[in-house]
Amino acid sequence: MLLKDFDYFLPPELIAQQPSHKRDASRLMTVERRSGTIGEIGFAEVAGLFRDGDLLVLNDTRVIPARLAGVKESGGRVELFLVRKLMEPGEVWQCLVRSSKAPRPGTVIRLAGDMVASVVKHGEGDTWIVSFSSEGGFEEWLDNTGSMPLPPYIKRAAGENDRERYQTVFARERGAVAAPTAGLHFTGELLQAIEDRGVEIATITLHVGLGTFMPIRVDDPRQHRMHREFYRIPEDTAAAVNHRKRFGGRVVAVGTTTTRALEQAAMGERALRAGEGEADIFIYPGYAFKVVDALITNFHLPRSTLLMLVSAFTGKELLMRAYAEAVKRRFRFYSYGDAMVII
Repeated sequence: MLLKDFDYFLPPELIAQQPSHKRDASRLMTVERRSGTIGEIGFAEVAGLFRDGDLLVLNDTRVIPARLAGVKESGGRVELFLVRKLMEPGEVWQCLVRSSKAPRPGTVIRLAGDMVASVVKHGEGDTWIVSFSSEGGFEEWLDNTGSMPLPPYIKRAAGENDRERYQTVFARERGAVAAPTAGLHFTGELLQAIEDRGVEIATITLHVGLGTFMPIRVDDPRQHRMHREFYRIPEDTAAAVNHRKRFGGRVVAVGTTTTRALEQAAMGERALRAGEGEADIFIYPGYAFKVVDALITNFHLPRSTLLMLVSAFTGKELLMRAYAEAVKRRFRFYSYGDAMVII
């Protein structure tokens, strides 16, 4: 297995720069694993694909406005990108630090609202450990000051509209630095229509971080190591999954992040463990799924861990055929793009 095996051609104009005018107005490619059939419906019609007794699992993580602009004491501009809050007293974060010169321990960065950040030490990989001077009200300050962390392939600055549209309607638990984008297509009305078909809806939390988007830098993907991301499986979600595994009914995961949390916590083919931990599972072709029976996901970057996960679920040949069809039909790709359901 080589990294180049997971490449595909994508015209740049198919990368969505804006969300659809309405969340569920996007297109939905349907892929049937057994028959290899590829079709298309509107996302607003997705409720019709569910059956009585299915379980829909959502990631309820909430994206924080993780981009912060600051100035060093020397006058140089700095961008801080919050990656994850550390379990230490005060506001200590793992961050990416972008400036003309690499930071050093002790570097002081002045931010809006009299906030001061101090670089403590080098962290994991390309990150730094940064301490903020806040003695309270940090979340409110961040909400008022930070920018939404749109991915680099969206070639524009984040605007006010992104504060709502780059967030799912069921986002609850703060901590992600990127949206679980498959969930962006759902509306409250659509979730109700799914429930009305006899489908139970449950949630997990996985705070999307660098682990989801870190590029693979080795020719053999199996040598790649994922960054860890916090996840939590509530007791009622584990019970709902375990009921389906014992008595029938499909577990339908919304997004690769939901899938990773469920598979990380799996205990064999018929049991899911409740609790919290750090997900570092890397799913690529050859993996045997233990929990997820159907998957709703967006279209992903070539050579990415996300594309490999979906390849493992769908079968690489079928998925690449679906992606070629998506390009031919001019689907919109990536975070603000269209979606795919694999049944």
